[in-house]
Amino acid sequence: EDVTDTAGIDFEHVRGLETRYWFPEIMSGGAAWLDYDDDGFFDLYLVQGGDLAAPPAARPGNRLYRNHGDGTFTDVTASSLTGDTGYGMGAATGDYDGDGDTDLYVTNVGPNVLYRNNGDGTFTDVARMAGVDHPGWGTSAAFFDYDGDGDLDLFVVNYILWSPEREITCFSGGHARDYCLPDNYHAPAPDVLYRNNGDGTFTDVARAAGIATARGNGLGVAPADYDGDGDLDLYVANDGDPNHLWINQGDGTFRERALVAGAALNRQGMAEAGMGVTPVDLDDDGDLDLFLTHLREETNTVYLNHGGLFEDVTLRTGLAVPSLPYTGFGTAFADFDLDGQLDLYVTNGRVSLAHTPLADDPYAEPDQLFRGLGGGRFEEVLPPGGTAEPLLGAGRALAVADYDNDGDPDLLVVNNGGPARLLRNRIGDGGRWIAFRLLDRHGRTPTGALVGLEAGGRWRWRLAGTAYGYQAAHDPRVFFGLGADTSLTRLDVVWPGGGRETFPPPSPGAFHMLREGSGRPVPR
Repeated sequence: EDVTDTAGIDFEHVRGLETRYWFPEIMSGGAAWLDYDDDGFFDLYLVQGGDLAAPPAARPGNRLYRNHGDGTFTDVTASSLTGDTGYGMGAATGDYDGDGDTDLYVTNVGPNVLYRNNGDGTFTDVARMAGVDHPGWGTSAAFFDYDGDGDLDLFVVNYILWSPEREITCFSGGHARDYCLPDNYHAPAPDVLYRNNGDGTFTDVARAAGIATARGNGLGVAPADYDGDGDLDLYVANDGDPNHLWINQGDGTFRERALVAGAALNRQGMAEAGMGVTPVDLDDDGDLDLFLTHLREETNTVYLNHGGLFEDVTLRTGLAVPSLPYTGFGTAFADFDLDGQLDLYVTNGRVSLAHTPLADDPYAEPDQLFRGLGGGRFEEVLPPGGTAEPLLGAGRALAVADYDNDGDPDLLVVNNGGPARLLRNRIGDGGRWIAFRLLDRHGRTPTGALVGLEAGGRWRWRLAGTAYGYQAAHDPRVFFGLGADTSLTRLDVVWPGGGRETFPPPSPGAFHMLREGSGRPVPR
């Protein structure tokens, strides 16, 4: 159900001066869920665009909405000091300084921003002091601990080397002015890896870590342990270039192995227009498969993980044909109907004018909701997007959180050049769910941990983390829909580093805390 208006979310994304067709305008639109005030309810940060040619002070700026816990939000941007007016792209969340509250990183066309949470309802931009104010075109970003030292490092995906002076003129198929594609610029940008120094500062180690050895038109990123060796790897979705799979060597370096592992190209051996990426265990075998969103006339793609080697199984899933007419961006798997099977949501929106407009915005498309059937197969739910009437827009970021704490995941959709939409899940729980917040030995959310739950003789695995999809940060809690299998027999966590811990399974229909080394869940 679309509850945007009643919730008090009045955010309207500004694309820019559309007659100018500067490339960043059509890619902007990010979002982050974070409980910045630690009251147990997730608040919402929305990333704004604006007029690229205007001075930053003349742009509308990003917005922070505080969740009151009663279904309504209040704009607290001014009091929290979070209204960055750079030309915004995406956001990442994490407690980088280890003080117990959630900090916020914002990617821009131009210098990025690191908002340190002061713990009193305000933030301070410390990007320059911390050494993470990269001046390029940042897209997605992720906090994760790649070196296992207990503090959060930062990976920033960059798209292309762009400036107004580099802009070129492009036309759509109908010979009208239109936005260009990344290949028109021939300028893929290098991504950046920042190592946390433990003192509030970071060091750019991209070259030393081997990340600088490959470039792509990067848009999405998902850190996880893809080869099962206990340390965190990185998968980067590249737009029109082969994707990157950076395998952590455990010594501070990475090797790019996507082509060898079968996750760089589709089954035809073609590079696709990678937008968003989500790691997910589709076959319940305890390793992480991949789902990527792509340009219209390309299918979205599913890579099944066979012990670190990947296979494009898109045609088996039921997700190929429904994705062909649309350009996908944001994406997330969750058990929206709590039947025990993962479902899928995808935001869609055009990047060119090549087809008949579906709405007043010529770039608008319907989003899509797919119901999980089990066995890695899906069917589209109609009307598109799972709402009574399709919500057309130039969909970009999709951010997932149970913002009302009722046990089912809700959605926030950012539309480029249009309104953000808050979609409340009305499925009703009936106790058919269980959710966990994880804390590692350092008191931080352990990005990359895997939670396994056995119920009804079947194992299900979920990944803990906030960084996946497209330019978004999500609720870090791990949710399981249970369907009829409410008798739980075993609960395991595979922590980053590879250690596996078994917990006695608690009662369903509630939130629980799992702290590394404690051996016992705590109601929360």
